[in-house]
Amino acid sequence: MITPKKWLQLQHWMISLDVQEEDLLEKFILGSGSGGQKINKTSSCVWMKHIPSGFTVKCQQERSREMNRYFARIRLCEKIDLFLKREKSKKQQAIEKIRRQKKRRSRRTKQKMLDDKQYQSKRKQARKKPLHES
Repeated sequence: MITPKKWLQLQHWMISLDVQEEDLLEKFILGSGSGGQKINKTSSCVWMKHIPSGFTVKCQQERSREMNRYFARIRLCEKIDLFLKREKSKKQQAIEKIRRQKKRRSRRTKQKMLDDKQYQSKRKQARKKPLHES
């Protein structure tokens, strides 16, 4: 159960982001996934759209519809806040880092990397002690 104090904090955050309840389009849809028959029969999943910005959020975090409404509003506010600040969250930064790591290298970059490795190998070979032949 969400306390009235938390709802009030959320409302203040929504006001600071200029999000009004009239601008929100809210639908309740059937849940899916794990949780048994109960979750698949009740419409506790909340789908919400902020009409002016076009951001949409779907929340099925809890079994309660009221709690999902609260969490959907929080997620929507987080999205709008990130958009307004133009900052990337730590989660987004981690995703982009992985994407850069997995990105395929170009032929030129690959060839340069191999050339550097060969050069380094030759330098190491030059540092070795000479073999004694007897």
